[in-house]
Amino acid sequence: MLRNNRFSLLLATTLIAPISTILVARQASQATTPAERRQAWTDHVAMRDASEFRGMRWHALGPSQQGSRIEAIALSPTDPATMYVGPGGGNVWKTTNNGITWAPIFDHESAFSIGDIAIAPSDDSIVWVGTGEVQPRHSGPAFAGTGVFKSTDAGQTWTNQGLDDTHHIGKVLIHPTNPDVVYVAAMGHFRSANDERGVFKTTDGGRTWTRSLFVSSQTGTIDVVMDPSDPNTLLAWAWQLTVDGESGLESGLYKTTDAGATWKKVTAGLPAGPMGRAGLDIAPSQPSVVYAFVDNWVPVIGERDRTIAGGEVYRSDDRGETWRKVNTDDIYSVFGIFGWKFADVRVSPTDENELYILGNRMFRSADGGKTFARIGEAIRRVNNTPGETMHLDHHELVIDPRNPARLILGNDGGVFISHDRGATWLHLNNIPIGQFYFVTVDDEDPYRIYAGSQDTGALMGPSTYRYSADPAVAEAWRYIWLDQWTGGDAFTTLPDPTDPRFIYYEHQNGAMRRIDMSMGNPYSGGPATQVVRPRVGNDESPVRFSWFTPYLISHHDPSTLYAAGTVVFKTTDRAATWRRISPDLGEPESTERAMVPTGAVATLSESRLMAGLLYAGTEGGKVHVTRDDGVTWTDVSAGLAEGKWVTRVVASEHEAGVVYVAQSGYRADDFQPYLFRSGDHGATWQSISRGLPRQPVNVVIEDPTSPSILYAGTDLGVYVSLDAGQSWQSLV
Repeated sequence: MLRNNRFSLLLATTLIAPISTILVARQASQATTPAERRQAWTDHVAMRDASEFRGMRWHALGPSQQGSRIEAIALSPTDPATMYVGPGGGNVWKTTNNGITWAPIFDHESAFSIGDIAIAPSDDSIVWVGTGEVQPRHSGPAFAGTGVFKSTDAGQTWTNQGLDDTHHIGKVLIHPTNPDVVYVAAMGHFRSANDERGVFKTTDGGRTWTRSLFVSSQTGTIDVVMDPSDPNTLLAWAWQLTVDGESGLESGLYKTTDAGATWKKVTAGLPAGPMGRAGLDIAPSQPSVVYAFVDNWVPVIGERDRTIAGGEVYRSDDRGETWRKVNTDDIYSVFGIFGWKFADVRVSPTDENELYILGNRMFRSADGGKTFARIGEAIRRVNNTPGETMHLDHHELVIDPRNPARLILGNDGGVFISHDRGATWLHLNNIPIGQFYFVTVDDEDPYRIYAGSQDTGALMGPSTYRYSADPAVAEAWRYIWLDQWTGGDAFTTLPDPTDPRFIYYEHQNGAMRRIDMSMGNPYSGGPATQVVRPRVGNDESPVRFSWFTPYLISHHDPSTLYAAGTVVFKTTDRAATWRRISPDLGEPESTERAMVPTGAVATLSESRLMAGLLYAGTEGGKVHVTRDDGVTWTDVSAGLAEGKWVTRVVASEHEAGVVYVAQSGYRADDFQPYLFRSGDHGATWQSISRGLPRQPVNVVIEDPTSPSILYAGTDLGVYVSLDAGQSWQSLV
């Protein structure tokens, strides 16, 4: 099953986890230091330059129509056709022709995750990038950056300007007339306390920094704005994000009138808290008017769920000194989900009463935030897709100061441009980026590729396709599944090896389906799809499923599938019925959701060589093995990194007793590589991470032609070992 005698190494890029990552054997649970992370990049560059595979050519296979999550957009102050965009993961891209073509300009830097981009208003050759995405997702990776980068030649070359322990940068703000003065709003570590967070300021172009605003080692800053009539006056929003993903009482608004020398907390008219994320904006046409879109959550003491007060729009008419709630709509039911994912507000440059709210959906107000209407969804796309509506989850909006009707929007589906205040849109889905959770191939000749992506559905395409940005080139990829909002998270995606019409795929938390592709309907719930998720009987204990629930088709019987939540399930009738074949293998559900969201099995592997030999690895660092198809299970975690998320367990294709395990400590801001090999079904383990740079390992695979050749995907790149993990070389 899915065993192609031609072996192609596929790199699924930003790559959500640019393939998956491998981890070094360090038992201590501690955050990786900035010096260690700098050394990791130095080591990677040295490995790349010394590799015998240096110059190895990769080519893009597509798809080209799906788009990807955009976190940052910057528009040139002098040329409206020039803009920069930054995905949550996947380079910085620049266009000089209004999005007709794009070029990657951040290929060779130490971070691929982008938080913000800023262009100096007084010199558009000066561009700053703040790295590290600003969504502290409890359900998946939230990649940390390596500080701020500066270009003085419009993105041709870059210099790291420090702040590399900030991890996640929400905003870079440049003085309107002096480009040497820059403010940075930094969240700091998402999952551990650190002091390099808050608002930082430089007056010498980034050579030196002072920490201007600091609340605590657990509270960072997500946004900072400057009064356009007085550059000494700034407002900043502090956001306390605790380890369980909830927000604390330290969140709130701060103001300075002396260019950051001193700050005061502003509370008049704002909620008492605890509050979450908030976005700020000042009306350029009337700087006394300021808006805040506040994620006002009220936690229920002693319970995991929260009572929702909802997103609320606040307005100040005295430069942020006092506030009042202005929205009359029920924001939660109207705006949809928001909070830690997004909470931005943008004000028109010419009308202080015209504003836009970014959340799960996007809304416009023409009366100062009292009432809102959803933006239009008449959309044309550079590359055709079956999508009919605006993608959900909006992260960035730029209003052209020269033309307030022109909007540039970034969401989970990519970049959109409107010239009529959001009534109609052009989807610029011609940037070759994507975040992929899963990729595999079938046995056809030429073989086909199957991929599950972050919020852009499940797709399939031929291995012979070569990506082209030209929409005149026929798009060979097609959607297997797409939700009604033109997106949807898709994970494991596998064709039935006996009938290529049928494909199994899943979205969040184990929602498995089977689709008949001959019926030509990619939409969830249509007549072509059938729900095949493992069901829990009324007399059975409940089961928790991971966000990315593992399942596989047996190598020994195509009618047999395995899936795993906190228990392992088996079906022998193509998912019509399921039964449990394991006890509860998971850890207790943690209240520290940012660390171990469900405690469920996160990775599952079946031996090709021995029927009934399966391995299951959990979010909490446990690995279990069965050699009798689930009759008995053995915990073989001793010798692995304690408590580290098992990102991949792989049974060898060549030796029945050999198994590989990759683990990740990123949920504790531990970026060491943890990668292990066992030759006795997990009874003992040996670390094989020596020589890998200090970055998490997301995936390890074994070459089907040789047991000595291994591949590892980490946050820094792709590596190969020709001696079963004793040494490593870079492939990119």
